[in-house]
Amino acid sequence: MKQKIKKMIIQAVTDAYEKGALPSSEFPEVEIEVPRIEAHGDFSTNISMVMASVQKMAPRKIAEAIITHLKDPDNVLEKTEIAGPGFINFFINTFSWHPVLCEIHEKDMEYGASNIGNGKKVQVEFVSANPTGPLHVGHGRGAAVGDATANILLFCGYDVQKEYYINDSGRQINTLGRSVFLRYKTLFGQETEFPEDCYQGDYIVDIATEIKDEKGDALLAQDEAEAISYCARLAAKNILSGIREDLESFGVVFDNWYSEQSLFDSGSVDAMMDHFRTRGSIYEKDGALWFKTSDYGDEKDRVVVRQNGLTTYFASDIAYHQDKFTRGFDRVVDVWGADHHGYIPRMAASIEASGRDKNQFDVILVQLVNLLREGEPVAMSTRAGEFITLQDVISEVGRDAARFIFLTRHYESPLDFDLELAKKKTNDNPVFYVQYVHARISSILRKGRERGINMSEGFKTSNPSQGQASEISEILRTLKEPEEIQLIKAMTRYPETVEISGECMEPHRITYYLMNLASAFHAYYNKHRVLADDPVLTSGRLYLIMAVQKIIRNGLRLLGVSAPEKM
Repeated sequence: MKQKIKKMIIQAVTDAYEKGALPSSEFPEVEIEVPRIEAHGDFSTNISMVMASVQKMAPRKIAEAIITHLKDPDNVLEKTEIAGPGFINFFINTFSWHPVLCEIHEKDMEYGASNIGNGKKVQVEFVSANPTGPLHVGHGRGAAVGDATANILLFCGYDVQKEYYINDSGRQINTLGRSVFLRYKTLFGQETEFPEDCYQGDYIVDIATEIKDEKGDALLAQDEAEAISYCARLAAKNILSGIREDLESFGVVFDNWYSEQSLFDSGSVDAMMDHFRTRGSIYEKDGALWFKTSDYGDEKDRVVVRQNGLTTYFASDIAYHQDKFTRGFDRVVDVWGADHHGYIPRMAASIEASGRDKNQFDVILVQLVNLLREGEPVAMSTRAGEFITLQDVISEVGRDAARFIFLTRHYESPLDFDLELAKKKTNDNPVFYVQYVHARISSILRKGRERGINMSEGFKTSNPSQGQASEISEILRTLKEPEEIQLIKAMTRYPETVEISGECMEPHRITYYLMNLASAFHAYYNKHRVLADDPVLTSGRLYLIMAVQKIIRNGLRLLGVSAPEKM
């Protein structure tokens, strides 16, 4: 409907100019808004005020010219009015909202899909936690954001790949191996000093015990560096396996798992160094190698090889991102924790230094999660050592609640996650509030079938027969209550919500929309009986709520949340 009004305005402005009612052919982009106050109409535009300086006319005079030349071939307008300094308000007649229901039923699973991506290849890399410990609740929010963002981009016509970057090289992996080896030694009664920078969790003891059971005391006789390397490899493999399991239980499946170590094994890091040294982007200073990131907007140059000859994480990250573009991605999206904010300029600089547009690189920064129980901060988990694990949360509240609540706020805002609220089967729980709409409609449909009403076969809107088209038209005319029209209006906004969510990469927009749609449904359901005495009215209302159910299902699917038939 919004696009239809926009086309009508563009045509009216064009006709007004051609017939001399407007002096200039220079027209701005037409912006249509939904007024916050219902009395101001269904749609509104400020085009008259935007055009005033070019047309050299009073905005209200421009508005009058537009309305005079407005054509409404489909009779969708009940009336138009000029408000304030020159706003044009459009009021849609009741029956013009009905066709959207036919569209929803016809498109079904594809309602809300678009092709704004035009098949462009996008890689979304997220979580990418070091395999040095279990995933914590913060990783869970990043996983939900990354996975939902990828789902929405795919639904918007992009060719999307989900990737996990395994940080299986460098100092942290060595620290992991040392942590396990020290715990391994204590299992044989050897007193050892356990440094603060080592990993403290009980999972380290579990891995050390596993090595003891498999190897006995063999590692004690080995060269310590070799023993630590063995412990590091086994521990990283063990932890990464647990990470995969946790993510799968969270509904996250990656298309590709990419090893940092493979960049060194394949020579990609060395090749990157040679390439940028040849171009003059890498130089030597004080015995180290530096990347000229300051030439591309970073506040200073960055070290890629230290004085001791060891590469920094930045070096492998440069090679990794170069490889992403070599694999043919038009755009790469990284989902990072908010504490990595300062890393963005140097990464963007390295991409620009390679001759690519830095706008092909996007970073989503995910803020912290404050875990609560009935409003009070949750004590740290003794099992996990230093944090609440993602698996702890999934086990307690379930995957659906965890994913939905992680997505209820913009990822740049801190999130309060109350475990007790997430388990409640009340309207205070946002995921229950939305899922219950889907389940309630399923219940209504079951009761309808018990009465002999089977809607699943009754309304085929794809190439309907003349009789079916007439039947649909008849039942649509019964939908005229204010709450019914409000519900349909809410449904018309779903495709635009998905599109904006994809363009801005903001999945919380879907969550917020679904809660508003659920609110509109509850307001309708509490006032009107769906299974009415009048069979035609009943059919119309079933047709309406089935459309609601399809949008709820579609939206939840994008978020990675189920749409239950019963609750």
